[in-house]
Formats: sequence, structure tokens, C-alpha cells
Amino acid sequence: MKFSIANNLLSGARLLESPNQSERPADTEIDLLVIHNISLPPGEYGNRCIDQLFCNQLDAESHPFFKEIADLKVSSHLLIDRQGGVTQYVPFDRKAWHAGESVYSGRSNCNDFSIGIELEGSDFEAFAEAQYDSLILITNLLLEVYPCLNLDRIVGHSDIAAGRKTDPGPFFNWAKVKSALKQAGNRRAKVNI
Repeated sequence: MKFSIANNLLSGARLLESPNQSERPADTEIDLLVIHNISLPPGEYGNRCIDQLFCNQLDAESHPFFKEIADLKVSSHLLIDRQGGVTQYVPFDRKAWHAGESVYSGRSNCNDFSIGIELEGSDFEAFAEAQYDSLILITNLLLEVYPCLNLDRIVGHSDIAAGRKTDPGPFFNWAKVKSALKQAGNRRAKVNI
């Protein structure tokens, strides 16, 4: 799969714009990447329920769990499904509503300065290889396009909302992702010398 970023949109992704977005504060640098997991209903994959949630179209009557969340106004910049397909809901220069109450390095309201990526999955099973492939490709692009991002500023939702959130969960392979990103960074550095 090929991706590129132009005008704060990911070419190669399906675009489905969410109304749940807003302006970032003036002069805010994007310097944090937050990894999440999501499945709707919990543990079920391959339907359009996440699209519906992020676009305020979730039918509260279609599943008992949806009664709890149908009125939430949430979004993310990207969703990577189990096959590695990507949907973009919010342009990268805009604030997606993914982090909620959050703090990182003493700064609150992480939505203001972060990009949120949701992986279709849960805390209870491994993510698909295709998801890692897409995540690594996209993250490498984000590291190139947004210079304030770096490997140390890629975190899980649980890192910025400790005690409130657990995602991306114990099955997310941080070592695999960081190693692949570091290797790609080393290759770029050698080319630029």
C-alpha cells in the first residue's frame, strides 16, 4: 500500500470527514502521536460502526452497548482496520477529539497538539500484521512531514490518560513498531549525509 501526505490529508486513505473536529490553538506545533484501539460493538470487526460513531450516526438501538456511547462526540485522525485499510476522518492540521481528558509531559488537552490513530482491535487480542504495516508506513510519513514529532513522542492512549484508558492494550507490539521506525530513520539519515 502506498501513502503520501499533502495538504494535511493522507493520500491512499478513504476520506470520511467527521463533524467532531475543531481548530487547533494558534501557533500549536503537532508534536505527539497517540495510538488507540477501538472495536464496535466491543470485540467485533469489519462493520461500519466506527464510521457511524465518528460521524454522529450511530444507532443507539442497534446494540445494547451503543446506548452508552451514541451521544458521544468523538473522532480520530485515522482508523486502521484489520486488513490495513485506512480511513481519515479529520485533516492533520485540525484537532480531532480522540484523547479526552489527557496530560503528557505536563501539558494538558493533548488533542490540541497530537495526531490520533485508532487501530481496529481491543485490549484482548493481537493486532493484524497488515495493521502494523500501515501504521509504520504512515508514522514514518508523519515523522517526515511534522518535524516536531519524534520517536519519543509516540505514545498510547493509556500514557496520556492513565487510570482512565488502557489502549492500545497489552497486545500492542511497541518493540516491533519502534524498531521498524528506528530502522527507517537510520536509512533516511544515511541517505541525507
